Amino acid sequence: MNKTDQILKLTKEKGIVRPKDVEELGINRHILYSLYKKGLLIKIDRGMYMLPDAPITEYQNLIKVAKKIPAAVVCLISALSFHEITTQIPNELWIAVPRDTWRPKIDYPPLHYTVMNKKAYSFGIQEVNINGVLVKIYTPAKTVADCFKFRNKVGLDVAIEALREVMRTRKATMDELVGAAKVNRVLKIMRPYMEAIV
Repeated sequence: MNKTDQILKLTKEKGIVRPKDVEELGINRHILYSLYKKGLLIKIDRGMYMLPDAPITEYQNLIKVAKKIPAAVVCLISALSFHEITTQIPNELWIAVPRDTWRPKIDYPPLHYTVMNKKAYSFGIQEVNINGVLVKIYTPAKTVADCFKFRNKVGLDVAIEALREVMRTRKATMDELVGAAKVNRVLKIMRPYMEAIV
C-alpha cells in the first residue's frame, strides 16, 4: 500500500487526521498538504483534514474540538443539547477544562470555556465515539448538576427545565442526580426542585 492509500485509509477510519497521525505511520506530514492540494482531502481547520465525501454530521464541531483540545469535556448547554434534555439551542460550544489548562483560540466553532476544579471536572465524564473519534461529554446527571452550579451563567430556568426533562425521560436516576449534586456542592439548591418534581 503506497503512502497516499495509507493516509486515505487512516482518514476514513479516524474521520479527521492531523499531521501527527500521519507521522505516527512513518510518513512525512507534507504529504497531507499535497493530498489537500490534489483535492483528495479537504482542510477543515489548521492542521485538520478529512475526506471530501465524508458525512458531515451535526457533531463535526465536537470532533474538531476533541482533536484540538484533548482535555475538553462538552458541558452545560451543549451537553444538554447532545442528551436532548433542553429546548435551548447553543450558539457556541460549551466545554469544561480543569484549572491551569491551556485554552487555545479556535476560529470556529465559537467556544465557551468553563473552568472547574479537579474533582468537579473529572466526575461524570463519558466518552462517546463519533465517527471514530472519542468525544468527552458529561453524563445527563452531571450536566444537570452543572447547570445548577453555573445557574448565573445559564439561567435557573434552564437548570430547572433540564432537571424536569432528565427525570421525565429517565436519562438519570435520583441517585445519579444526588451524587452529581454532592460533587458540585449544590444538593441544598437542587433538593427542593427534585422533591417538587417527584
